[in-house]
Amino acid sequence: MKSFYFFLFFLNFLFIDLHAQSPVVHSSADILQEIKKLGVFGSVLYVAAHPDDENTRLLAYLANEKKYRTGYLSLTRGDGGQNLLGDEQGIDLGLIRTQELLSARRIDGAEQFFTRAYDFGYSKNPEEALRIWGHDKILSDVVWVIRKFRPDVIITRFPATGEGGHGHHTASAILAGEAFDAAADSTKFREQFQYVSVWQAKRLLWNTFNFGNTNTTREDQFKIDCGVYNPILGKSYGEIAAESRSRHKSQGFGVPAQRGKSVDYFSVIKGDKPANDILEGIDSSALTTIKAKEYFNLINDIDKGFNYSSPQNSVQPLEKLLRASYEFPFVTENKRNLIQNIIAECAGLFMEAVAANQMNVTGDSMKIKFTFLLFFVLTTSINAQEFKYASDYLTFIGNETDIISRSTWKYTSAVAHSKSARKIDVTRKALVKSIQNASKKISTVKDGFKGDTDYKDQILNYLSISESLINQDYEKIIDMQEV
Repeated sequence: MKSFYFFLFFLNFLFIDLHAQSPVVHSSADILQEIKKLGVFGSVLYVAAHPDDENTRLLAYLANEKKYRTGYLSLTRGDGGQNLLGDEQGIDLGLIRTQELLSARRIDGAEQFFTRAYDFGYSKNPEEALRIWGHDKILSDVVWVIRKFRPDVIITRFPATGEGGHGHHTASAILAGEAFDAAADSTKFREQFQYVSVWQAKRLLWNTFNFGNTNTTREDQFKIDCGVYNPILGKSYGEIAAESRSRHKSQGFGVPAQRGKSVDYFSVIKGDKPANDILEGIDSSALTTIKAKEYFNLINDIDKGFNYSSPQNSVQPLEKLLRASYEFPFVTENKRNLIQNIIAECAGLFMEAVAANQMNVTGDSMKIKFTFLLFFVLTTSINAQEFKYASDYLTFIGNETDIISRSTWKYTSAVAHSKSARKIDVTRKALVKSIQNASKKISTVKDGFKGDTDYKDQILNYLSISESLINQDYEKIIDMQEV
């Protein structure tokens, strides 16, 4: 089999010249890592009080080595903490630390959740914290996250017995223990059942620690070595954790990267003690059926067929998997969202919007930079034995699409740099004309190649879509320039 790639469409809309932080870029290694997650089912929720309380090494290990869906629930947004970078305090600092947490999660691969608890500063005991927060209100938030996220295992950073020091820390453990039971109780927070259902996690663990003079670890506790190396990502989880934890810049965090063994300890609070794996004992019977085998076969084919140099080749198999996923009841909406994200990454889809000013007054105008890159990549496979002169057929079509590519670059340059709507429109019309001419010429090959018209028909469909999109996007550009 021989593969041919058709580059059809590329647009980069830059309305004003701005500089912004670099967006997340997904390498082929990152994409392959996500593909491997498609065949793993299981979830873990980590619970603590503040941004930077989380164990980033453990989160990175669970999300990338075990490939579990992993989340961190921070009860507060860190509004009452210190700020080493500026004078923002209170709610403003909470906004900064929220973004630091979200940035950390983009590195270690976990998801981020919050409650409505406000960080009012140091608290001497959990009773004070729960009284100021409103015990039932925050408990309902924790229950909501559990019912929505549906973790198989819940882990707390701190114990409910006070060794964590800060009253918020102890309160987070108390609420996690109460929510572990309340989430499975159909009489608790019934108003949530319009959107979620009851959920019973398998076990509640406390991630014991050795901080300063307080050592709560013991050798008879369940242990995990989280310092292992991931050859696909090219990093150990100690290195990933250092990058993630160093995102807490307002707190002056800068952690050196580490490789090598790093053991985490766990004490069982509720449920049974695992012997070998943290998700040990989770019911996985739905994944062992004959029907489930079909799903895993599709994933194995995508995994084995993944090409680092041409990730776009995996788009069609992934689309097939997405369509088939609705036939498998064990495939959740979250898993389907992951498939869709991988498709976008394989296709090179990129979008970004950046405001010209850091702060804007309500009612005032605001300039925005929009960047939109869209690659329509079409792959087709032709059997060399059956199609002896396929190269001539593809060269004919390729010559027409090359003309479109050159016109696209001219249009892109005009959109990015020209302030003249007339000049942009001239290049747009030239691009549209090149698409129309290509469509006419390709349409003359009525029988395709030896009666096979699939490739030609797909090209013509994409050309039609591209022409429509160019006209629609041009209208948006003019509208944004007026704004």
